[in-house]
Amino acid sequence: MNTRTSALDALVFGVDVQSGDVRGDAPSYAVVAYDGENLDRDVVSFRKLRRLVEREEPALLATDNVYELATDRDDLVRFLRWLPGATRLVQVTGAERPEPLSRVASRHGVPYGKDPMQEAEAAARLAAANVGHEVTAFTDTTTVKVSRGRSTGSGGWSQDRYTRRIHGNVKARAREVEDLLDEENLEYERDVTEKYGGFSNAVFTVEAAPDDLPVSQSRSGDTRIEIERERRDGIEFEPLVKRRDRVLVGIDPGTTTAVAVVSLDGEVLDVYSTRTDDTAAVIEWLVERGRPIVVAADVEPMPETVEKFRRSFDADGWHPDSDLPVDEKLHRARDCTYDNDHERDALAAALFAFDDYADQFERITRKAPPQFDRGEIIDRVVTGEASVEAVVRDLSGDEESDDEETSHEPRELTPEERRIKRLERRADRLDEKVDELTDRLSEKDKRIAEYEEELSEARREERREARERREINRLERETDRLERERDEERERADRLEAKLERLKTLWKLDHSDFADVSEGRDLVPVKVIEQFTRDAIDAADEAYGLAAGDVVYLRDASGAGRSTAERLASTGPRVVLRDGNLSDAADQVLFDHDIPVAPADSVTIQEVDELAVARESEVEAAIADWAQRADEREQEQKSAMVDQIISEHRAESGD
Repeated sequence: MNTRTSALDALVFGVDVQSGDVRGDAPSYAVVAYDGENLDRDVVSFRKLRRLVEREEPALLATDNVYELATDRDDLVRFLRWLPGATRLVQVTGAERPEPLSRVASRHGVPYGKDPMQEAEAAARLAAANVGHEVTAFTDTTTVKVSRGRSTGSGGWSQDRYTRRIHGNVKARAREVEDLLDEENLEYERDVTEKYGGFSNAVFTVEAAPDDLPVSQSRSGDTRIEIERERRDGIEFEPLVKRRDRVLVGIDPGTTTAVAVVSLDGEVLDVYSTRTDDTAAVIEWLVERGRPIVVAADVEPMPETVEKFRRSFDADGWHPDSDLPVDEKLHRARDCTYDNDHERDALAAALFAFDDYADQFERITRKAPPQFDRGEIIDRVVTGEASVEAVVRDLSGDEESDDEETSHEPRELTPEERRIKRLERRADRLDEKVDELTDRLSEKDKRIAEYEEELSEARREERREARERREINRLERETDRLERERDEERERADRLEAKLERLKTLWKLDHSDFADVSEGRDLVPVKVIEQFTRDAIDAADEAYGLAAGDVVYLRDASGAGRSTAERLASTGPRVVLRDGNLSDAADQVLFDHDIPVAPADSVTIQEVDELAVARESEVEAAIADWAQRADEREQEQKSAMVDQIISEHRAESGD
């Protein structure tokens, strides 16, 4: 917020619509450039107005209604983002509820006319006098983003080196920005995204306006810098100058001087105590916090030191009929925060003074017209001992013309004549009040009509936005559905492509010519199963298919039970090569299904990725060896069975 109170020290542009409307095709604007002494006038198009502002960069761009420069809030935000950093947009007629420009100009003694050029001049002069509110949509926080200036792309054989170089350059540029911010002693937070070779981006959140940054938006080679000012939640109006509201002050003098400041609504604004500050320092502290209209003490009579403060501010004085008891001061200041007894006494004095003035403040507030500053009216009534009506007339520039006293009155007025004059004056005041109320009623009717039009426009805009939101939601849902279908198709394509690659590899294994077996093609494909489990068998079947007559290699044959062995036996393998020992149950199942089982080290297996090949001759030898062992095992089983039968028969005969 600007707190300058001196005369104009920069260029001000006043702007008003000359013809057309910003919502139309070609509005024109009356522009007045004012530097405190000279006035330059012109009528320009909206485009030329923007070029003029960009070239001259005035300190203030003043208007009676900012929506003469923008169609809606979003357009106003875009206009504020476009404004040069040194230029501020000012609405001289107030904040969200602006007053008529004629009334503001009259109140501040600025020439006014209904012609657009005269209104533009009035806006420029008012802004130059620090009248109005700055319109802002941005905070003093700025985001600086350092990111890649090029896409890393899909690339070729040198893609890794290309990507590493880009990320390295982003990291180096981010460090340069960080060093520049540190040199300017700016407060910031850094958030980086690390990628292969460096950073993909680095975001600096800086507590400063864009014009105060030592870097600018740019794009160079592998990196780019984007600068964006942080938006507020909405459009805000801030007074050009900081108001000093009227306040009540309680003072407790002594070796330690304590001061308390209370608003006209009884709110404690500030309190402090000092043993070292002199009277001038205390007065300066008070001036920074408001305009005292009542200075209070907690004892009777008012101490001379407090009286000096009262005279310094030309304020009304207050003191109790007798010294305030400690228990009453404690009770009155029970909800306040203070550090010592001196601050408590100052608070009690200010709060008891507010209690005495509260009814008067309320009566003045009820009588004061809303367009006038309540604090100023209370100040003039309390310190000047004037009536509310007289103060309002004085502020309106319509001072009541009292009858001048003359030294040549022929005679003293009779009681009836004095009463008639009093009634005439009262009638005049009432007529003025009626006129004032009529004007206020007309103004309110006009404002109501404007609000109704704005409400209708807002409702139309809301309906349009609702339709757009519904359509956007529908399109977003449709987009999400299509993206899901796309992702599913991509996954399916990836699975089919992987399966095709495996089949191609199998085909190559079935038809390959290895150097050591080029004659006779003594090769057979081997299908590898990682573990003797149902999941591993199913995974192998899914990957490259298990069929009757396959040579199967169990990389880990331990741990399988009957059901797992039955699952493998159902595929009808030609032979099972194993690493590790089979369980008895699994071995018996495979034996019962006449499936040969041989140690894997009895066959030379050459693995290629997930597939493998073995020499046909060695596989045949392993099968033959198993057949011989199977015959022996069968003979042993038969012999054992005969022995068991004989034993059982002997046991039965013995009985």
